[in-house]
Amino acid sequence: MSHPSIVLAPRKASGVASYVPGLVLVAVITASAYGLRHLPFFSALSPMISAIFVGMLFANTVGFSTEANAGVGMAGKRLLRLAVALLGLQLTFGQLASIGVTGLAFAATTLALTFFFTVWMGRILGIDRKLTLLLAAGTSVCGASAIAGANAVAKADDEDVAYAVACITLFGTIAMFLYPFLQVVLGLDPHNYGLWIGLSVHEVAQVVGAGFQGGEIAGQTAVVAKLARVMMLAPLVVGIAVLAASPADDPSRRRTGMQVFPTFIVGFLLLTMLNSSGLVPEQVRAPILSFTPVLLTAAMGALGLGTNFSKLRQRGFRPLFLSGLATLFIAAVGLGLVSLMS
Repeated sequence: MSHPSIVLAPRKASGVASYVPGLVLVAVITASAYGLRHLPFFSALSPMISAIFVGMLFANTVGFSTEANAGVGMAGKRLLRLAVALLGLQLTFGQLASIGVTGLAFAATTLALTFFFTVWMGRILGIDRKLTLLLAAGTSVCGASAIAGANAVAKADDEDVAYAVACITLFGTIAMFLYPFLQVVLGLDPHNYGLWIGLSVHEVAQVVGAGFQGGEIAGQTAVVAKLARVMMLAPLVVGIAVLAASPADDPSRRRTGMQVFPTFIVGFLLLTMLNSSGLVPEQVRAPILSFTPVLLTAAMGALGLGTNFSKLRQRGFRPLFLSGLATLFIAAVGLGLVSLMS
């Protein structure tokens, strides 16, 4: 199947003008993703997730000129790194104090065990290493945002990103609707239920949806536990940079120093520290907080535009199976740790 985005060769643009067609296209995809929030079913999805699906559908049905490639590429890489760095302004170290040292230890343990379990199972199942890393990051940290952050250093194909996001969306949505029923079955009190949700559900929106089904205490606990996982995105991305730079396939690709510790992660940590210190004026912070999800949505839309359905089908069933296993694993580990507090 040929990619439908290849049409007549356009005239070459230079400088900033070369990015305009692609950025306009990405802006349209982004606006469409936000518009879908007003429709049934799509209202339960974050615009980031909707954007990658809209981008995929547009690229593989309507298509677009190669003139847009430069802008689409910039949105999928540079805007992505900027957005991940700006996530630091959503976090403070003080927010983590409400779940205590034990809760933080549980978050770190759940994240680490899930990540390494997923990587290990991916190797056993013979799944491509980069796709496995994206699935591991999305499951263990925070869904599509973590996949975006991981891909900034793993540099996987757009099809791998789209596949990983689809898997995380599927199993995270199932968890969002299933886990509130399990609260009754398992006899969890609001605090322990919220902690379990925050430790095990993928997307922040899904955590909010499932957590507050158990009441206000459960919802607030779930969000803070989830923030603890999000805070750990920075060290995880550094670890993925090391794994992705493994010389096993090509010794010349080994990276050191700041190449392994990405600049956007340095920005993420600095902004988190600034936000924790209270030095960022609310007049500056509030607009950035509102705009960051838009940047992430644009980046995911750009990745969707680079996705080819025929290449997506080549990934087969095994990565989906791996994502399901990883979801069950993080749920079991989170529940086991929470049960220690009872």
